[in-house]
Amino acid sequence: MPTIVSLAELDAELDSVVLIEALPAVQYAAGHIPGALLAPEPLSAAAAAVLIPALDTRVVVYCSGPACRRSTVAARTLEQVGYTNVSVYSGGKVDWLDSGRPFEFGMSGGELAAA
Repeated sequence: MPTIVSLAELDAELDSVVLIEALPAVQYAAGHIPGALLAPEPLSAAAAAVLIPALDTRVVVYCSGPACRRSTVAARTLEQVGYTNVSVYSGGKVDWLDSGRPFEFGMSGGELAAA
């Protein structure tokens, strides 16, 4: 079961994690946390290996907010295919935006087609 991280915890390690958004591409393009990569739907082991080559990489997955389960599903998928250091930022986009932090917009190159 992936652990949950708060905004403060994410802030403390933002520069040292792979941040994954687990939402459809249209929602990613409409605004995402700076530096976040887009997880393809469905997230496969092959796609995960392209996004995150090393299984011990620190990964934080998020989606729209506390009511959204996509981040938990994606995090569990990562764990099932062998990733060992996966967490969920359950506050997601809602918490990020409510805290006054900026979004990046468009497809920034951090997206991956479904594999």
